[in-house]
Amino acid sequence: MEKNKVELWIYDLSMGMAKNLAHMLIGKPLEGIWHTSIVVYGREYMFNSNGVENCIPGSHQLKTPERVEVLGYTEVPLSVFAEYISTLSESSYAGSTYDLFKHNCNTFSEEIAQFLVGKSIPQYILDLPNEVLSSKLSPQILDLLTKFERSAHVVTNREGSPGYEQLNIEIEEARYNSFLLEQRRKRLRDKLLKKERKREKKRKKDLMEGSSISVEEENATMAEAGVISGNSTDGQPALKQILALEEEEKREQEKRKKSRDPPIVFVGEIDEQAEFDVLVGAIEQVIDKEEEDYMEQLSQYLLDEEGCWALSDGFLLFIAKILYEPAYTSEVRISLMKIMAFAALKDDFILLLHQDREHHVFMNYLTQIDSLPLDQARAASLFLANLFENLSSSEWLLYISEWTFMGKTLSNIRVTTKVGVHCLLADDAVLQDRGSAIIYNMACKEVKTVVYDDVAVELTMAVLQFLKVKPNEEFLFRSIKALSKFMEISRQEVPQLIQMIGPDPRDFMGTSRRIDKLINEMGQRLL
Repeated sequence: MEKNKVELWIYDLSMGMAKNLAHMLIGKPLEGIWHTSIVVYGREYMFNSNGVENCIPGSHQLKTPERVEVLGYTEVPLSVFAEYISTLSESSYAGSTYDLFKHNCNTFSEEIAQFLVGKSIPQYILDLPNEVLSSKLSPQILDLLTKFERSAHVVTNREGSPGYEQLNIEIEEARYNSFLLEQRRKRLRDKLLKKERKREKKRKKDLMEGSSISVEEENATMAEAGVISGNSTDGQPALKQILALEEEEKREQEKRKKSRDPPIVFVGEIDEQAEFDVLVGAIEQVIDKEEEDYMEQLSQYLLDEEGCWALSDGFLLFIAKILYEPAYTSEVRISLMKIMAFAALKDDFILLLHQDREHHVFMNYLTQIDSLPLDQARAASLFLANLFENLSSSEWLLYISEWTFMGKTLSNIRVTTKVGVHCLLADDAVLQDRGSAIIYNMACKEVKTVVYDDVAVELTMAVLQFLKVKPNEEFLFRSIKALSKFMEISRQEVPQLIQMIGPDPRDFMGTSRRIDKLINEMGQRLL
């Protein structure tokens, strides 16, 4: 059976205050006011005065835990666990049963830990209520502890347009869960195919030796190995069903790829092994043991062709440390972003992007492209351009959910637009190459509805400004192609802009056959 890691996330509700004030308030030292939750199956489960809640790990007010302890691995199926949680939330762990000292988040975590892995949470956490209760507490202190507890609630009401924001969160969660489901299905298919090859090899060996194996014996062998066997309801073997499904999915993917213009990405510009060696040499003197493990994970994913599962939960925070902390040089950041640009070409890189929805490590870095040194900006733009290689990551670049960074409201589509415009209009041929590719890719996305009119207008203005410098044929082709697509998205504003700002695309007739073809196709849409 598939095993799932079970983690205990430990938060200090007092945010460090308990350590400094506990002796004065309750007459004894305390390291923290501990709140715990269980993280399993990609979700965080907790109990508070609202009852049992679950969310994307860390997506509540407490955000980052003080520490994380791995309790073990469970073979309990998610469906069984979901039914168990549902029962608890309607009975012994309904919101009305919550008691700050006697029946709280930690007693819930203890019960879940016992159910999943048969193991207790640390004793110092379970002992905390008795330590506090044995002290004489004033009403003010009780009120303070209650406020601490409320900070552990999952936030469901947000500023602005809560329904609109929640809808986008649910859409992105659906994409993420769909990807996880596909990964599990892929592992099952791989396992089945591996067992099928072994069975075929054994069959051939038996034939050569003059013996045979019955269908019943084959199915028993498969069942003993823990692999799905037997026939489906329509008589088709399970393995054949999965292979048929695989072929159907491949055809659908090919159909989607053919329906869009191929993206412009930069496949051959990175020597991943050389860049990885540069990165290792530049940071090996300043990283600790845990960060060495992250580098080993990166090596497995990048060089050993392991899946994105090789990257642990803390990997993104390690990336953030390199990108933002002054201890790391510009050379280190350049190598890291080049490596990420290579990784962006992998079809499962989307999993890492979805994990970045809480901290926005990549997009917060990219939005600063106009203040980055030239070589860093080149590496950053390479990374973003290569994200258009796969349908899933290219769609991620155009997400509209918002967050705040350095006092500015950002979204994926706004950052992608900013990077494309900045690079296109930069006084550097490399950045122009990346910028024209990014804007071309944005314009040619097959889901046109995600590119709003205001974004199409902003990109159009940048393209028209770029055309005034009379770019080379390749850059000109990308620009004219983008204008053609933007005219389909914004049928009034874009033609009007072309007329008011210029230059007129028809001024470039005769540059090349493919450009002439594009201009002719624009036809009557040009005023």
